[in-house]
Amino acid sequence: MAVPKRRQSNSRTGRRRSHDALRPKQLGWCPNCRRALPTHVVCPSCGYYMGRRVMEVAEEAKR
Repeated sequence: MAVPKRRQSNSRTGRRRSHDALRPKQLGWCPNCRRALPTHVVCPSCGYYMGRRVMEVAEEAKR
């Protein structure tokens, strides 16, 4: 079985892991009620998605 000849340096390990950092969620704004929510998601407060009403929302959820 193949075994590495030398130990990998810390800088080489760090360069490999440079893209593994967590990024914040991308938020958009609902054009109907102006609430911040993740992109490509139905708005939980008004039920709109891409300019159309796609689900009914109870009165308690609107507040």
